[in-house]
Amino acid sequence: MNEQYWRQLEETDWAFRKAVRRFVKERDKVAVAGISLPGMLILHKIIRDGEQRLGDLADELDFTSGAITALSDKLEAGGYTVRRRKEGDRRTVMLDITDKGRKLAEQNSNIGERCISLLFEGFTEEELAQQNDFYQRIISNLEGFSDILLKLAKENAETSPALEQKPRTTTKKSNYLSY
Repeated sequence: MNEQYWRQLEETDWAFRKAVRRFVKERDKVAVAGISLPGMLILHKIIRDGEQRLGDLADELDFTSGAITALSDKLEAGGYTVRRRKEGDRRTVMLDITDKGRKLAEQNSNIGERCISLLFEGFTEEELAQQNDFYQRIISNLEGFSDILLKLAKENAETSPALEQKPRTTTKKSNYLSY
């Protein structure tokens, strides 16, 4: 890999990670009646598709099971949702919206639309299509990401077991921080 290409990869990686961090930081500042934007996503999903299994919500909204549980706890404590055991399968927990939750979501339905427009307004349809293609490729590249890196770290440890005892030195390839 040539130096110029490597620098471009590092710059792109840095910009991507910065965008993700900034989005999460800004998103996490927003709460409507004490409910975060991810909580509002859950309410809108239930309105659109009806009562939801917690596991399905986690999969479809790309949250961890722990995050779904925490968000569900907060929504339920506020009286916006109710959890029920599925009849015939008591192990399955379903989340449904209450009238209070429906009212909150409907009053603030324009927030989701505005969130999307703040992120992507000003881009042409062609640019949006390109971005979508790029994001889909990144999502595909993330398949097995952690497994591959953990395997590499294990291989590195096996080939250099004394590495932990050596003084730490770094080699800087550019102005961007490597992992």
